[in-house]
Amino acid sequence: MAVKRLILNFPAHLVDQPVTYKLIKKFDLRVNILRARITPREEGKLMVEISGKKSKLEAGLRYLAELGLAVQSLAQEVNRRQERCIECGACVSICPSGALAVERPTMHVSFFGDKCIACELCVPACPYKAMEILF
Repeated sequence: MAVKRLILNFPAHLVDQPVTYKLIKKFDLRVNILRARITPREEGKLMVEISGKKSKLEAGLRYLAELGLAVQSLAQEVNRRQERCIECGACVSICPSGALAVERPTMHVSFFGDKCIACELCVPACPYKAMEILF
């Protein structure tokens, strides 16, 4: 199964189109919306993780290009620098995906990179600069 994390940039004339529905129904893809900012009659952005058979995923990406959506790979990734972390937990409460968690009763802060959606909220929340963005 192929997986891609993408940012879809919707021009104003496409924000009301059922794009994710078509990716699911027509191309048999799994679409996980990680982050969205779409407003009627304005440009919009959708951060998604799309998975499925490689051939179907490629066909789905061609469909998006034909529609006129600007598609870019989510090339950034969040990294935790363990040597800087004092396990204060400031990052845990801000993380919307559960990628950062406190293990009880030890109060150890764990980072699960596979759950991270690269929203970057943890970066400014960390007073010790243990969280950083890699491009």
